Amino acid sequence: MALLKERLLDLYYKMVLIREFEEVMDIYAKNGTIPGFVHLGIGQEASQAGIVDALKETDYKYPDHRGHGVSILCGTDRKLVMAEIFGKGTGINGGRGGSMHINDIKVRNMGFNGIQGSTTVTALGTAFASVYKGNKDVSVIFMGDGTLGEGACHESINMAATWKLPVLYCVINNQYAISTHYRESHPQKQLATWADGYGVPNEVVDGNDVEAVVEATERAVERARNGDGPTLIEYMTYRWQGHFAGDPAAYRPDEELQEWKNKCPVKRTKARLLDVHGFPEKILSDIEKKVVDEVQSMLKFCLESPEPDTKEALKHVYAGFGEEI
Repeated sequence: MALLKERLLDLYYKMVLIREFEEVMDIYAKNGTIPGFVHLGIGQEASQAGIVDALKETDYKYPDHRGHGVSILCGTDRKLVMAEIFGKGTGINGGRGGSMHINDIKVRNMGFNGIQGSTTVTALGTAFASVYKGNKDVSVIFMGDGTLGEGACHESINMAATWKLPVLYCVINNQYAISTHYRESHPQKQLATWADGYGVPNEVVDGNDVEAVVEATERAVERARNGDGPTLIEYMTYRWQGHFAGDPAAYRPDEELQEWKNKCPVKRTKARLLDVHGFPEKILSDIEKKVVDEVQSMLKFCLESPEPDTKEALKHVYAGFGEEI
């Protein structure tokens, strides 16, 4: 079932926003302005925008370490997300989290951390809370193909299946875990079948087709809300960049990268809006210009924002300590 054209147009805006946001982050990561590692999801925009679009704000979102797109679509003030990546005091977490540790509990962006697979365990708590409170909120975990190699994933999906918890496992299969292709690490041709052993429904989706992403995600979310337990969806996509900004990704064949660039999710959505829904080119170009202006406004805010105050360095580290130093 195709999406309504107005919804698809909104998704196009969100995908273009993620692309522009991350391309600017790439520039400032490579020139040394942004501290620490920055992991980009350029090429994966449909999987990010489509999944979030299928959720409620009260659903618990657990981004992975390519979570910028999820973080700017959750309802948080986007300039505060960018400021956090820049490590500025105006960041949503005061500059403490940086690129990989953005969270905003108010909109149930539960954040990520450096331990792969850990969010599959943490999400059991929020999923159980949803059952206990009877509020039907779903816990949605974004995870890469490499994360499935972690034992914690097996343990948590077993518990989620046994207790029929409202969890959605979103495996964003971008082909590579750092520099290792997923078929060199897993015997399964499709990783979704990994869930069969736990009696968990699963499917494989074209992760560059935003309509397919939304439709599959909505089915799984509805199942979880109805008390039927977890689902695992494998979204087939590709990251255009290396593992981190600045990684030359010499481990990938050039022709493979070009093949996936030809499947660009942003271009595919634009073509559908033009060719199927008949939107004038100007409407789409206006959206693209609006996005550029929006991201540049965020960037100006970040570059003019102060560094974190050293007097607050220990705040939030220990309970009841660090408020006054």
